[in-house]
Amino acid sequence: MAITSEATTVWNGTLFEGEGTVSLDSSQAAELRVDWKTRAEGGVGTSTPEELIAAAHSSCFSMAFSNALTQAGFPPTAIQTTAAVTFQPGTGILGSHLLVNATVPGVSDEQFAAIAEDAKANCPVSQALAAIPITLEASLA
Repeated sequence: MAITSEATTVWNGTLFEGEGTVSLDSSQAAELRVDWKTRAEGGVGTSTPEELIAAAHSSCFSMAFSNALTQAGFPPTAIQTTAAVTFQPGTGILGSHLLVNATVPGVSDEQFAAIAEDAKANCPVSQALAAIPITLEASLA
């Protein structure tokens, strides 16, 4: 069964002077402020489309990695994934870097690295982001 997730953005004003909100409709978990200044220059307290992509990528990768480790006989105790999505105004999204630290009893470094690479390639969000470079830095805790 396919699941459709929804978010709604309401934008007021021009790109450079305006601002908006993004509501996570399906989960009703958050309403986030967005504006161009934060997207182009960085900032705190306001989100960006790239931060939302990073959230999707880090959570999807963590789930895919957990499943792949478990299927390989190494159920993880914990996985922490940070996705860093880089945006360049005038160019677009330059890439996503996954930084992963996990506690996985019994897995060798080589097995861990191979399973992490497989999860990176097969995570649905990674596949959706196929147009940008995706890098991975994975370590055992």
